Parts: sequence; structure tokens; C-alpha cells
Amino acid sequence: MTRASPDGTGRNMLTRIGLSLFLSVQILSLGVVPASAAPAAEPWSFWAASDPVGKVRVDHDPWDRFLKKYVVTNHPSGINRVRYASVTPEDRKALDAYLARLQQVEVTRLPRDEQRAYWINLYNALTVSVVLTHYPVKSIRDIGISPGIFTRGPWGAKLMTIQGQKVSLNDIEHRILRPLWKDNRIHYAVNCASLGCPNLQPAAYTPGNTETILEMGAREYVNHERGARWEGNRLYLSSIYDWFQADFGDSEEGVILHLLQYAEPDLAKKLKNFHGKISYDYDWRINEP
Repeated sequence: MTRASPDGTGRNMLTRIGLSLFLSVQILSLGVVPASAAPAAEPWSFWAASDPVGKVRVDHDPWDRFLKKYVVTNHPSGINRVRYASVTPEDRKALDAYLARLQQVEVTRLPRDEQRAYWINLYNALTVSVVLTHYPVKSIRDIGISPGIFTRGPWGAKLMTIQGQKVSLNDIEHRILRPLWKDNRIHYAVNCASLGCPNLQPAAYTPGNTETILEMGAREYVNHERGARWEGNRLYLSSIYDWFQADFGDSEEGVILHLLQYAEPDLAKKLKNFHGKISYDYDWRINEP
């Protein structure tokens, strides 16, 4: 117990602690995540191994069929949507079977291009599976299955076991894909089932199409208002460029240079002449029609 000193120091200390805890809870409840809170890209050395001449190929056709059936690509908003409510019991079983088969793959014996497609597809298919398990849900952040008192969402839960290693969504993105490939286009590939996220594409990734889809995903997102938009003279960018600024040149200038690689002429002209302040936002609502 803290006893207040004659000048109220003890009481003031308790007040500051209480205010700090209150603000922390409010920040979490509002979903405001500071950039410093974003997971760092720390490589999981176990998954660094690969077989450059490996002949093993992973069949992603079941996931490809699911995507083609349930991803809406012509939504007026320009954001691909997933028809979670329409998924049949048979297709849900097929998705579960696909994920079960992915857990049997010896990933470290795959060539690197097969590995990249494997991890991206696994992340996206597992995310859809998690949403379906808890559907209906307004936001993936409401699926509170991650360990820890102040954590939100499913990202920290160890949902898969692959080659004897328990793996979470956070592991796939921040300990495997980001640090091992060092390609900021990964952010346009992994989908968090939210309207603010880059599109879930209507095709499974393969060694043959990954580069094409990554480039397309980057261009779609950068030129959509959730990637970059103006309100008056203020530039609003997706919070992805704030949370993971380290992947985009580690500065706002680096982010702008990245955007210019994919920006259409009108956007590029504005970005080149921009010298103001940047604001960030993100829409966590579920990406359904």
C-alpha cells in the first residue's frame, strides 16, 4: 500500500498509474495501435532452410477453388469481399482438409519460391478459417483467442503445427515472410479479413504467379483511397505504412518513394509535390459484402 506524503506525492503517483492504465485500456479498446507496437521482423531460424533443387510441389487447387467461388471482385467500393455467410458445409470441410494437408508438408525441403507461395496461402486460408469459426463477427479483432490480457484478435494463437513447430499467424507474417524474404510487397499479399487491408486475391499463390499478383496487389492498394487519399491538403495513408514503416525505407520519405513506384499519374503528381503532414487510418470492419 502506498501512503501519501504530506505534499500528496503518493496520491499523485497512484493517480498517474491509474490514468496510465486507463489510457492504455482506452487505446486498446479503440484499436489505436502505435507504430512502435507493431511486431518487429525477427527471423525464425528453423524456417530459413530450403532445398533449391527440391522436387516437392504443394497442391493449392482446393484453396484456389474456394477463392474463385467466394471472393467478390466487382464490389462498388473497389475492395474485394468474402462471402463468409454463403460458405457451404462441404466447402468448409474442404478448406479444413486443405489446411490439414498443409500441416503435413515438410516446408524446409521446398524450393524458396514454393515456400513463399505456401506461407502466403497458409496465412490467408487460416485467416478465413478463423473468421468462419467465429462468424458472424464485425471485426477480426473481436476474435479474442490470442494469449495475453491486453491482446486483441487471433494473431498470437498457435493454431497450426508444422514439422513439430507450433505456428501462429504472427509467426507466419513477422517471423517468416517479412524477415526471410525482406520484400515489403508481402503486406499486399497477407490478408487480415478487414476492409482496410489489401485485397484478398481470387487466386491461390503459386511459384508461377506470385510476382504478378504481388505487383498487382501493390498497385491496387496504393491507388485506392484506403492506401492513399487526400482530404483538403492533408494526406491520409493506410496505417500499414505507419506500423511497418521499417519495411518502407524506415521513414515517411521512404514510404512516399515506395508509393511512387506504383502510383497512377494523378496520384504520383500530388505525391511528388507533397511537403505536408501525413495522417494514418485503417478500417478494421470485416471484409464481407
